[in-house]
Amino acid sequence: MAQWCQLQMLDSKYLEQVDQLYDDSFPMDIRQYLSKWIESIDWDTVADQDSLATIRFHDLLAQLDDQHSRFTLENNFLLQHNIRKIKRNLQDRFQEDPVTMAMIISRNLKEELKILTFAKSAAEQDGEGMVSAMVVEKQKLDSKVKDLKEQVQVVDQNIKKLEDLQDEYEFKFNTLKNRENEMNNITQKDLEREKMLISKMCIDLKTQRLDVVSQLSNLLKNTEALLTELIYEELPEWKQRQQIACIGGPPNACVDQLQNWFTAVAESLQQVRQHLKKLEQLEQNFTYDSDPITQQKAPLEARALDLLKNLLSNSLVVERQPCMPTHPQRPLVLKTGVQFTVKLRFLVKLQEFNYQLKVKALFDKDVTEKKGLRKFNILGTNTKVMNMEESNGSLAAEFRHLQLKEQKVSGNRNEGLLIVTEELHSLSFESELHLNQSGLNIKLEAISLPVVVISNVCQLPSAWASILWYNMLTNEPKNLKFFLSPPAAKWSQLAEVLSWQFSSVTKRGLSQEQLNMLADKLLGPKAQRNPEGQIPWTKFCKQSANEKMFPFWLWIEGILDLIKRHLLCLWNDGSIMGFISKEREKGLLSDKCPGTFLLRFSESSREGAITFTWIEHDVHNNPVYHSVEPYTKKELSAVSLPDIIRTYKVMAADNIPENPLRFLYPDVPKDKVFGKYYPKPVEAPEPMDVENMENRGYMKTELISVSEVHPSKMQDKMMPMSPDDFKVLEHCSMPLSPADIDEMTIELLSDLGQFGAQMSYTSQN
Repeated sequence: MAQWCQLQMLDSKYLEQVDQLYDDSFPMDIRQYLSKWIESIDWDTVADQDSLATIRFHDLLAQLDDQHSRFTLENNFLLQHNIRKIKRNLQDRFQEDPVTMAMIISRNLKEELKILTFAKSAAEQDGEGMVSAMVVEKQKLDSKVKDLKEQVQVVDQNIKKLEDLQDEYEFKFNTLKNRENEMNNITQKDLEREKMLISKMCIDLKTQRLDVVSQLSNLLKNTEALLTELIYEELPEWKQRQQIACIGGPPNACVDQLQNWFTAVAESLQQVRQHLKKLEQLEQNFTYDSDPITQQKAPLEARALDLLKNLLSNSLVVERQPCMPTHPQRPLVLKTGVQFTVKLRFLVKLQEFNYQLKVKALFDKDVTEKKGLRKFNILGTNTKVMNMEESNGSLAAEFRHLQLKEQKVSGNRNEGLLIVTEELHSLSFESELHLNQSGLNIKLEAISLPVVVISNVCQLPSAWASILWYNMLTNEPKNLKFFLSPPAAKWSQLAEVLSWQFSSVTKRGLSQEQLNMLADKLLGPKAQRNPEGQIPWTKFCKQSANEKMFPFWLWIEGILDLIKRHLLCLWNDGSIMGFISKEREKGLLSDKCPGTFLLRFSESSREGAITFTWIEHDVHNNPVYHSVEPYTKKELSAVSLPDIIRTYKVMAADNIPENPLRFLYPDVPKDKVFGKYYPKPVEAPEPMDVENMENRGYMKTELISVSEVHPSKMQDKMMPMSPDDFKVLEHCSMPLSPADIDEMTIELLSDLGQFGAQMSYTSQN
């Protein structure tokens, strides 16, 4: 199995490691589209030779051009755009230095192999690598399919031998019969010897017939076992992985592997049916009492046909679930009047089926109880003919221009038991396959995962919450009444799904520290973050999570949107602690030097907001904490957060405004963390008219954030110092008695008096 396919079957913790290998310099899209070609090249050798690296660089660009052509044939504009952009970026980065590209690919392939090896060893040693064990199972399945194909070849060779033996027997038998009639040049003894040889040949013929029929029977038995594993184990597992991928989990394992298995079994069954036809011809030429072909032919044909029908009837799958192109990370949520796409694949890739399958899309076909439910019509071309794709040769059909329109109901619509965002609907697909050889028609059907239909984009967050909850807790695609009594979720389940919401749109999921805060918020501190703790649907999406009266999920959704729009780089590099309680925040900052701060999300903003808290120490060396008013999308649209941190000032009467922020928790200088995000200084252009410089235009301005505080809140230690200076100061500090203080005060006043007299003398002179 290809290395890339094996990687996609790994657990999410390993996939996150793979994700870290790829960035904008060499995006994962290239690894996905060109996986076979990339793995066929020895990149270590390429990286050692400049000329070879140049050749391979241009080969890669040619491969991308081929991929772009395939997307053009499929009318996939978005992927065409992405490929063009990737190619331009590669040319900008590696045109003059292709060796660097070769080194990156070589390093990534080696790191991938390390991840695979570690995952497999973890499975063997700890018994925890469930997905790694799954890779081993897939390799076993590969071996079973290979063995099946070899068995078919053996039977094919044995039938050819049987045919040759029967031809020889018939020739000799007829020759002997003619010679018996003539009795010219043959003695009785020779005649008997010929009869004995022919009798022995007949026995061998019957034995071989029995062996071939027995082999075919065993072959069908093995095929049935393999088919059961594919249809009732592998296919449901793939569909479940697809569910997980839809809600932000690890990418679904490549469906190409499943297609290869289904196609190999179908080809084997087709060959078995051809073998049975050949045996039928042999039987017509020669038969006898208790002929195994006569006895077993019909049962074997029926068995082979049933297996083929079972395989084909389960081969139509939804490869890509319904999704609006405007919201690619929110599949299964459809808005009325907005186009959506869905893609089907037929897993048996045989040339004879090309352009033979016409698929029709139907909405809510199997819904029997429609009282109170909204009804929709499908607009656009709802029928497609499946054909072989140029990109990978798969037999597929993609619906690109479907829309939903709600049927108008006269009078008041019956109030349903469910709100709009909890109504689940189904999109099903039907087709019919004609087997010309047997004259049979096989009905094919596939059904998408349940979808939620909205009429306004403001319903999207709640609709997505329904999709998350459903696909997290059930894998039954027809359970459209799920939200009449939605089950509770375990915290262990929800924690993983919540982390996926962040890792699917950024490069970082949620850490255990962040999940702990969310667990306390949902379960309460008394639950002690119990993985088995139950969280009801209403607590997740309906009930208020705080005094501000908005649900937990809408708060999370607001933060996700804030990150995507304004904080993506800071979140990806780990600068934002994000989810942390105020108590925990104080605990982390309590022993840090003044000016240490951290970034956290506000718990009181539904739309998503971020704040920072820093520590000072009062005159008694007690910690004092300050938090700035949270910044929302509105403020961050005007000034970026790194710029706010760079220019932030605290101002009080009679005090010079100063920036109290010095070190990002735990002790990293702020400029080291945020400096790469500061705007680069722009050199002012030299004026053409030197004499009129004063009249050249406006004065330059800069937006800064200022917090105004009462002078009483300004601490003596307001000006932060470095961690080393602070520690030295604390180490050297000694308690002073009142007498010591009086003595030091007298000395200071005396010094000031002398300084004043000297200044007066200097003034007079």
